[in-house]
Amino acid sequence: MKFQLGWLRPSGRAYLRYGHIELISRAEEFAVKIRRDTAALFQWQRTSDSNDAAMAAVREILTDVTQRGDEAVRRWTAKLDYPGATDGSFRFQVSPAVMESAWNGLDSELQEALQAASQRIRRFHESQLHGTVEISDADGAVLGLVWRPIRRVGVYAPGGRAAYPSTVLMNLIPAQVAGVSEIVLVSPPQQGTGLPHPHVMAAAHLLGVTEMYALGGAQAIAALAYGTESIPRVDKLAGPGNLYVALAKRLVMGDVGIDSIAGPSEVFIVADASANPNYIAADMLAQAEHDPEAGAVCVTTAPELANAIEAALTEQLSVLPRREVAETALSKWGAIVTAHSIAEALEVVNRSAPEHVELLVERPEQCLDAIYQAGTIFCGPFSPEPVGDYYAGSNHVLPTHGTARFASGLGVADFLRRMSYVSYQPETLRAHANHIMTLAQAEGLDAHARAISIRLDEMSGAKEADD
Repeated sequence: MKFQLGWLRPSGRAYLRYGHIELISRAEEFAVKIRRDTAALFQWQRTSDSNDAAMAAVREILTDVTQRGDEAVRRWTAKLDYPGATDGSFRFQVSPAVMESAWNGLDSELQEALQAASQRIRRFHESQLHGTVEISDADGAVLGLVWRPIRRVGVYAPGGRAAYPSTVLMNLIPAQVAGVSEIVLVSPPQQGTGLPHPHVMAAAHLLGVTEMYALGGAQAIAALAYGTESIPRVDKLAGPGNLYVALAKRLVMGDVGIDSIAGPSEVFIVADASANPNYIAADMLAQAEHDPEAGAVCVTTAPELANAIEAALTEQLSVLPRREVAETALSKWGAIVTAHSIAEALEVVNRSAPEHVELLVERPEQCLDAIYQAGTIFCGPFSPEPVGDYYAGSNHVLPTHGTARFASGLGVADFLRRMSYVSYQPETLRAHANHIMTLAQAEGLDAHARAISIRLDEMSGAKEADD
């Protein structure tokens, strides 16, 4: 299959709005040259497919697991992942010894890389820890804010087209830094062994996981959210998965907390004439190989760069093991856009609110303040997005589908709860009572006002008795 990128060469300003690129000039709309048979160049904020059939299947699984517990989990696992799950000898729980064996089975180079990456991720996330905040005023009021870890968290590690030990690190380490006392890891059983992928189990051992289940899909989300005879329910879910996992997380949200509903990965590269087209092509393919629905866009102020990028993509695709996946992604969600200026390019970035932004420009640091809607920004030619995926230390669990407009990447705060405390003395209550009662009465909540006045009356009586 030959991939075909979308192209945009504007004669005015380019904006991304309402899920598609809308081209506007000061006076009138201008023409768009599109090299694909679609109504719009690139729908960056992709509308999630309703996928009624998938939603119905997920609802059925959730209902079944809540009603029949372990029996339903076995049935769905046998049907969807591992036929041996209904065998009486099959155990969902993965023992620490099996995780350790998986770790020992890794070559030393991969062990070293995982150890080094985990140290960097932990260091960055430890910098996010919050301290207690306390203030007081002249009337004697003391107000404070304390942070408490969520008690029990379930983490989903995918096991579909590829296994991602890095996802284990990125999801578990922030929870550990936050102080979560019970962390449960689930990952689908592999067809041959009935166990999660060895790399996932090895990463679990590295982080000291003691509770892990060979369990995937919507049935894993249901088991964690509602509990079964053998799997206690959790308070929050984290971790990416396929469509069925995402839909299941959407449906259980509210019964348990969730981190986010992840969509396909996406990168938006801003490039000027100084950019290396081979770097751009490599970085676009790094996203495209993730998933057939992954997005890869380059917006450049150098029109002559566009042809060089496409040529580099063709050359690099020819040796890519996951070529078919990458070609599909580029055909569906690949685009090269030309802009008049870096400012115009950054405006398109902000309107798209992408997961990843790369700044392949002469002075990337000067662009940072102009970007206010993105998951993570990678500055300069030697900071490609994969360094964030694996090693830099920032989290690779990021908002997708334009949700960077209101959401942030996964961090320690996602596994913490804020609690306020208030301490008033008698003199404090006397000083504030009139304002409090006035506000309560204005809202028609007389019992609120009485909760104040009854204390004032008692304090007055006690004072008179003392006198």
